[in-house]
Amino acid sequence: MTFSDKVRAALDNKTKPIGSLGVIEALAAQIAEIQQCLTPSADSCTLTIFAADHGMAEAGVSAFPSEVTRQMVMNFLDGGAAANVFARSVGAGVQVVDAGVSGPPITHPDLIQNRIAAGTRNAISQAAMSSDQLDDALAAGADLGRALTSDVACFGEMGIGNTSAASLVSAKVLGIEVETLIGRGTGLDDAGLSRKSTLLNQAADRTSPQLEVTVALQEYGGFEIAMMCGAMIGASEAGRIVIVDGFIATAAALCALRLHPECSKNFIYAHCSAESGHRKVMDALEVRPLLDLDLRLGEGTGALLAWPLVKAAAAMLREMASFDSAGVSGPG
Repeated sequence: MTFSDKVRAALDNKTKPIGSLGVIEALAAQIAEIQQCLTPSADSCTLTIFAADHGMAEAGVSAFPSEVTRQMVMNFLDGGAAANVFARSVGAGVQVVDAGVSGPPITHPDLIQNRIAAGTRNAISQAAMSSDQLDDALAAGADLGRALTSDVACFGEMGIGNTSAASLVSAKVLGIEVETLIGRGTGLDDAGLSRKSTLLNQAADRTSPQLEVTVALQEYGGFEIAMMCGAMIGASEAGRIVIVDGFIATAAALCALRLHPECSKNFIYAHCSAESGHRKVMDALEVRPLLDLDLRLGEGTGALLAWPLVKAAAAMLREMASFDSAGVSGPG
């Protein structure tokens, strides 16, 4: 009997009709496979938020100015953002990483300094980062992912302009038109959305319709997206459950999967966001999210909301009585 057969048998022998817990059973089986254990645990969770700025934000691809990235980093560190509130409500830890916020380095005792540069270059007209910068971002992220000690790893991001970067990276990796992935991001009006579309099509026209992952990240990515990609790979290598958040996190997951396909067994997709490109990327990956709540904030908020389902699925497999142990008659 294979390990997968043992998991299926354990689930089918719980005191319930076979398959009656639906997606929760599939989730429990995935967690058992990740940990190679019939009594898995998803009781501890850490959210890591990567922050960085994008040169193309200065061209007007976002409704908010770049200085909001720095301001939100301070808000995270002060515990005042939605991600902090959700983390407290579910008992998750939070750590914040400066991957490349514009301006001088931020000095704070709780901030992880993995700063690649003070933001990327303007990807509308040139490559966002050098190959060395990309390598550094991926390596720093992998180190952070491997160092996590919690059962579950959630990754969030903050970076004005990063839905534009995610759209361009995803389009180039998948070989599709960037126009199909462009959404309102942080709340653009119709005029702003039209401007964003024009700018991103201009950026896309610089390069071939489809690019290798590392080239796509170098040309269009953000330091936070590249570092998150590395962290997802590192956490998977360390045997962690990785809950993938919204559109930007899913773009990072797409890149991670193309670089290390074996990560797929560790990835659980939290939700489908209201950002128009998110569903298209998940459809391309052929994955099903746990939730659909019209979220479009990022920060890892959706991943945190999904963690209780992951935790419950693991607990069900670990703690729920079997027909034999409970003395309950099974199906005839």
